[in-house]
Amino acid sequence: MEPQAASAGVAGMEMAAPEPPLEAGRGSPVPGRCAYFVERKKRFCKMTPGPGRRFCGEHGQQEGENDRKRIPCPLDPKHTVYEDQLQKHLKKCNSREKPKPVYFVQDINAGLKDGAEIPERQVPISSLSKEGLENLITKLKKASNGAGLELRLKEQILSHQALQEALSDPKNGESAFKHLKQQASILGNMEKLHLLGPGRCFVEFGAGRGKLSHWVDVALQNVENVQFLLVERATTRFKVDGKHKRRDSIFERLQVDIQHLCLKKVPILEEKKLPVVGIGKHLCGAATDLALRCLVESYTACCDGENGEPATKRSRTDKTEVASNNFADHECNKDDSKPVAGIVIALCCHHKCDWTHYVGREFFKSVGLGPLEFHYFQRMSSWATCGMRETTTRASTSQESEDETNDTEEHEQTFSKTERGSDTLQGILTVEERKEIGYLCKRLIDRGRIEYLQQRGYKAALQYYTESAVSLENVLLTAVPSPSLIPEPTM
Repeated sequence: MEPQAASAGVAGMEMAAPEPPLEAGRGSPVPGRCAYFVERKKRFCKMTPGPGRRFCGEHGQQEGENDRKRIPCPLDPKHTVYEDQLQKHLKKCNSREKPKPVYFVQDINAGLKDGAEIPERQVPISSLSKEGLENLITKLKKASNGAGLELRLKEQILSHQALQEALSDPKNGESAFKHLKQQASILGNMEKLHLLGPGRCFVEFGAGRGKLSHWVDVALQNVENVQFLLVERATTRFKVDGKHKRRDSIFERLQVDIQHLCLKKVPILEEKKLPVVGIGKHLCGAATDLALRCLVESYTACCDGENGEPATKRSRTDKTEVASNNFADHECNKDDSKPVAGIVIALCCHHKCDWTHYVGREFFKSVGLGPLEFHYFQRMSSWATCGMRETTTRASTSQESEDETNDTEEHEQTFSKTERGSDTLQGILTVEERKEIGYLCKRLIDRGRIEYLQQRGYKAALQYYTESAVSLENVLLTAVPSPSLIPEPTM
């Protein structure tokens, strides 16, 4: 009874302590929690203060009796630290530079190293004269005709039985249903290309929560020897890959920018050397180019010669020659097969592409275009999906998805006014004309990617994988090695 009485006494003393007046509408802090009101979050701090204190260490300066000085952390000024404990804090601060993982190789997939090709002064589209804009459109149409581009692609809208139960679940709202339809079609296209099977390592680029890998895992529930690598540069909340109950499949997250990812140095790939299948759902802008180069240049070149120089240090011609000369020499390429079994990526956000990383630079040059035209075309590509019409705008505001709130998986409503095109263009181009030009820009950029893959021995294609009512970004890029280079699954 004595401890209880003592506790009651302490509680009574705490209750008797005078509380400062609270502002109207703020309420009271949670008992046992910090009494500091965080204005930005419109709530009290939830940290636990020390014994006899009203404020936590972060907000201790609010107490007059605390004579210890707190200063902003030099690594991250969003939080503070006691000045006399700064050196100790710097050794354990979460914002400190952490050791790079073994698979981090600076700029291995970056592409262009010489900035001389990049125009110094890039005038916004809204500042172009009518003649300048018309000249750009003429160049676009000439290049599109020369490359044999078609505005409409083949429809390849498929589904997969692994998602049938989820698609039939009435608990899923409209937004979740749209994501499920896209994922089902991606799996359907993977199955058609014979990419769903044993002895594979699925690398999901821009993985976010890992939903696409999750459904691939569900589709392969009775298949052995399967690995998943989920590549995401940002810390992600509400991940689903940690909830898998299967013991056969291996899930591993790689928190790294694709620009610096060397797949050859990932330990589980080094160990088993399974054929890789690169996948992605709405892989944004330049990330698609980085992923393609990661798979078909740096990874393939590393597998072709472990002791050679990194792929990015060679010229384009040298890389091709070295890859062909060393192809049969490495153990991961027995029987003249590529280490990458296939690529299936849902494309997105062409307005965020970058000439530095773009894999289709040689194609652009072959049709008489350069970095300046690319800059304008990638900007104009947003005209295809920017929501300049009221109906599209209303749809985009009502399509916030469960994934978007966490990792911005859909990017259709992230355009600025400059990217969409200024309202002053309405006197030059109609909405439908802008939309058609935007589609041409997208297809031209994508054609460069197709040419890049074809030149490296892949059978590549573009197709619509879902309806535009489900997603305005509804184009899927697929690629598999030429028949004589398809890798055998590792059992």
